[in-house]
Amino acid sequence: MGVIDQMIPIGLDDMKAVRLMNRMDQKYIASSDQLEMLLARIADGYYVQHIDGNPLAPYRTLYFDTDGLAMYTMHHNKKLNRQKLRVRTYRSTNTTFFEIKNKDNKKKTHKVRIPISVQQFNCCLDVPEVAEFVNENTPFPVSTLHECLENSFERITLVDKSMTERVTIDSNIVFHNRATGIDANISKLLVIEVKHEVSAPMSDIERALHDMHIIPRRMSKYCIGTALTDMAAKRNRFKSKLLYIDKIINSR
Repeated sequence: MGVIDQMIPIGLDDMKAVRLMNRMDQKYIASSDQLEMLLARIADGYYVQHIDGNPLAPYRTLYFDTDGLAMYTMHHNKKLNRQKLRVRTYRSTNTTFFEIKNKDNKKKTHKVRIPISVQQFNCCLDVPEVAEFVNENTPFPVSTLHECLENSFERITLVDKSMTERVTIDSNIVFHNRATGIDANISKLLVIEVKHEVSAPMSDIERALHDMHIIPRRMSKYCIGTALTDMAAKRNRFKSKLLYIDKIINSR
């Protein structure tokens, strides 16, 4: 039995009590070999979200971009106002949403989304409601968009016992680029995101990550997945991160 099976579970309804109005998001990259050690250090201070008795929630995501990868390139070039367009299926709850993530010039992320049926995952741009949603919320006409990168992963969601901090731990991440046909597997990687109020003191998991010499590193799954699967995409700014990821994946 792993550490996660010994942690106190919490349901989706109880998770709604965690409301972060002025939040700070911080990402970390680690090896899957470090997961048990990390959980052992923080288990007493956190609940783990369960859905139908399972702490691992599967996700499937498909990103859209233009022929010239306009949204990817804006991120690569550090444009402050940028977007990502995606459709995501939350297989644990059998829900699917078309989502637009906006990053503003204050580096805050705002997400808007509309529900669609699971069956519309692979044809969502043909759905009139999605086309209208895209045209109203982005400068990119639907006619200029196409399917780019698909990924799947499993997510562990934690919340601290004071209900003021949310943590997600993504693992078993794999990519398939629908435009190039190239696959990439970074399943040995953990992507950890910590979300809490801006003014909050260092939390238990931040302290544990610091003690394990795991430092904050920004990571966009869309950008890293694209850089790994599309050889025509710009990648200069991501080079050091790609080398770091490769080091983790190929470590013995």
